[in-house]
Amino acid sequence: MGALIILAVLTAYLFGSISSAVLICRLFRLPDPRAAGSGNPGATNVYRLGGKIPAALTLFFDVLKGMIPVWGSYFLGIEPFYLGIIAVAACLGHIFPLYFHFRGGKAVATALGAMFPVAWEMALLLIATWVLVFRIGKVSSLAAIITVSLAPFYAYWIKPQYTVPVIMISLLILWRHQSNIMRLRSGDEHRIKRK
Repeated sequence: MGALIILAVLTAYLFGSISSAVLICRLFRLPDPRAAGSGNPGATNVYRLGGKIPAALTLFFDVLKGMIPVWGSYFLGIEPFYLGIIAVAACLGHIFPLYFHFRGGKAVATALGAMFPVAWEMALLLIATWVLVFRIGKVSSLAAIITVSLAPFYAYWIKPQYTVPVIMISLLILWRHQSNIMRLRSGDEHRIKRK
């Protein structure tokens, strides 16, 4: 089982390393999202650069690359705690992608995808939280920050066996949002606008 877990963790990292935003932007002949817009290779920045279709595709594939490794590991009978570690590995792949010079995104969609196979109720609650906060504030980063901050409480309530890995993922995502938090505090964080 130890070797299987190590293989699953490595596979999750390699899946996470596939930068959907960069590949979709190349496909649609858009600017590199790491060098344009907010500089973040994620669905929100792709929306700014190219609109709804490229952003939706980016979101879809970012969710998938978190979902597939965890789902596969779940069916292999890997224990809940290690499923959480596999989810963390997929998020680390998104943040530090092997194939894209370790310059990745913030892993919100990938984390969400990783939660679906093992805690779909929590995933739906997280989506509802993000949508509600975004509807009120129109700021994607604020919605993400509040959602991931609540995620450990949702995990403890719905699937307590995943609480520790969810805390790890939440801290990782909050760390990636440091610059957004600073801009929110100073009032300089921008609302989503498409170019």
